[in-house]
Amino acid sequence: MSNQRLRISLSVALFLIGLLVVCLIALFPGIEIVAAQTVNRNVVATAGNDAWANASFPVEKFQGYTSGFGYRRSPRNRRRVQFHNGLDIAAPKGSYVRNWFAGKVIKVGDRGACGTHIIIKSGSWKHSYCHLQGRVARINGRLYMIDRAGGIKIAKNQQVPSGMRIGRIGMTGRTTGPHLHWVIRYNNRYVDPGAVLRQMYAKQSN
Repeated sequence: MSNQRLRISLSVALFLIGLLVVCLIALFPGIEIVAAQTVNRNVVATAGNDAWANASFPVEKFQGYTSGFGYRRSPRNRRRVQFHNGLDIAAPKGSYVRNWFAGKVIKVGDRGACGTHIIIKSGSWKHSYCHLQGRVARINGRLYMIDRAGGIKIAKNQQVPSGMRIGRIGMTGRTTGPHLHWVIRYNNRYVDPGAVLRQMYAKQSN
């Protein structure tokens, strides 16, 4: 076989393999979530009692869970399946959001699909709070997330304890209603916040 035919054959083979992989992901979208669930079992279930005892539920005036972690139909295009990397928690607009776990604010932002948001780092954990009210402003060279009506002023690099009010439920960014989009990562891998809450309540009940 000539070199040219060999190159063509290899190109066709690689194309077919790529097409097969895409088809498998479309048919079996659980591949990514299985990896996340493995993290849940190995990390969430083995977290220390003291750690979960000090954790706080993130939303006041809780109404319900409107969209869970994992693959779902897109709210904007029902024919499209997308990976939802967090838990949507509904509450009336203006309800306060509390910090889940003590840590350091590593980001404040007000752009993109997340809208006005805060990311907090607690050791190997990162937790994000999206669609908050307010905006980001720079004051004396330091970035703040400010919601004046709610009395909220959170600075980047600020230490925040568990249970502290860090924002209010809004509709900033890409959202179809007032809710908190809550994302948790452990060592930069997504973890199901629902699994975290179940383990947290089990430990606190004991």
